[in-house]
Amino acid sequence: MPSAMRRMIDDRSSGDLRASIGTDWRVVTDTVMGGVSSGSLVPTDVAGRSCLRLSGDVSLENNGGFVQASLDLSLAGALDARDFQGIELDVYGNRERYNLHLRTLDTRIVWQSFRASFIAEPCWQTVRLPFSEFRPYRIDRPLDLQTLRRLGVVAIGRTMQADLCIARIVLYQEA
Repeated sequence: MPSAMRRMIDDRSSGDLRASIGTDWRVVTDTVMGGVSSGSLVPTDVAGRSCLRLSGDVSLENNGGFVQASLDLSLAGALDARDFQGIELDVYGNRERYNLHLRTLDTRIVWQSFRASFIAEPCWQTVRLPFSEFRPYRIDRPLDLQTLRRLGVVAIGRTMQADLCIARIVLYQEA
């Protein structure tokens, strides 16, 4: 396997909600728009690894439907990811489908994002999401890798029990 160049976003070494890049994780639910989903985000250990655990109930009532762990990617406003191919996550889940949402300086309305999905198995696994797999959602511009400002790990779009642990997130580039 070829070696890869990586840029750490979060390795969960802080033990709290602070990411390796210096910004803080936060939980966001559809209650900001009148929904009734509930969620929490807590630092913990799962199967021998330090992680953040996103858990909650996703409900479609009142036009709702999401629970999200959100992280700003730069203290300066935007992260330039043009030298990388995608995002790699170490996750432990509950066999549900989750999304990774990216926001750029072009995503000005809260529901706009670039989205890719993955299944989180009930064991530690590394998921690679190439930037080429991210699809625009309610925005007609291409993904601008020079202006990434936020990522969100999201349980969305259907009634479900969210239970996802995140141990590591990096930008990657195959050598």
